[in-house]
Amino acid sequence: MNILLTGGAGFIGSHVADAYLAEGHKVVVVDNLSTGNRELVPKGAIFYPVDITSSDIYQIMGDEKIEVINHHAAQISIQESVQNPDKDANSNIIGTLQLLQNAISFKVARVVFASTGGAIYGELNSVSADESTPPAPYSPYAISKLCAEHYLDFFKNVHGLDRVILRYSNVFGPRQNPQGEAGVVAIHCHRLARGDQPIIFGDGEQTRDFIFVQDVVSANIKALDENITGVFNVGTGRETSVNELTKTLIDISGKETEIDYQPAKAGDLIRSAINPKRFNNLGWSSEHSLKDGLLETYRYFENS
Repeated sequence: MNILLTGGAGFIGSHVADAYLAEGHKVVVVDNLSTGNRELVPKGAIFYPVDITSSDIYQIMGDEKIEVINHHAAQISIQESVQNPDKDANSNIIGTLQLLQNAISFKVARVVFASTGGAIYGELNSVSADESTPPAPYSPYAISKLCAEHYLDFFKNVHGLDRVILRYSNVFGPRQNPQGEAGVVAIHCHRLARGDQPIIFGDGEQTRDFIFVQDVVSANIKALDENITGVFNVGTGRETSVNELTKTLIDISGKETEIDYQPAKAGDLIRSAINPKRFNNLGWSSEHSLKDGLLETYRYFENS
């Protein structure tokens, strides 16, 4: 298939590009490189340094005869979305809407959309969120992702555009930006590899569902199956506290260091957990243990 992969120079997108090429697909990467890295785009992919809101996208889709869109390009900073919600909406809502309009023009078969499980469901109490859990977005970023999902549903209902929405839990792995605000694994690995103390904001008892990037890649491969459509959680279904995560990474690093606890960040979720059983029932599941994923990620940063 001819696949337009937006955000293909980024952390997750570049891994997806590798996998799609290995599957024999033609991969056309569009990325404005605002947070992506040109060096991460695989050699076999066709690359356009273009923003998704650009009118050039229409020409690119026509020239490359795009059949499927995999949409990972986004404004991903929660802090940035709070400070500049208009910028966030322009990328995550308007950019997505323009892609969908172009998809109709070129009779694209389906759109695979990278959404967010943790941010959309918001604070949880005693149960993990499944796809029927009412959304409770707590930031403009989460609101914009949910809005994009609604547009995808609209285009499915009105125009018949097939869509697969993947709501990721907390993704980690090689190539993640250690300067990012949410990539706690990358930040810890980077600091430990340099001999610095890992920093935890708050008491460290906040929980997340950490999923290795290669498991997210396999979800994106599964999403190309024409028999799969709808909204799916992509996670492990297992909660891990930040304390447990950090101590595991310290053990992997072999460093003798203490944790630097700092005041909690305002608005940080205490508990985030998603239930992936719906996707599991269709044949996808995470295959990497947390420890194995952390070991591979730490080695990447240690050798970078």
